[in-house]
Amino acid sequence: MNTRDNRLLDVHEAAALLSLKPATLYRWAYARRLPVVKLSGPRGPLRFRLSDLESLIAKSLRPPLVETR
Repeated sequence: MNTRDNRLLDVHEAAALLSLKPATLYRWAYARRLPVVKLSGPRGPLRFRLSDLESLIAKSLRPPLVETR
């Protein structure tokens, strides 16, 4: 994993990358639907690793339907 993959994004940067509202990311984080880094203990700010978000995007990719005739 390179330095770019390890980059931590705040909730606004991560939301922009995923085209979501920050509130959605907070909900997903607290429901543990995606990995999150909690800085400064349990009440600290949330950060999201770029590589985790890219992995989420890759896993969510749905191939196009192939028309059969």
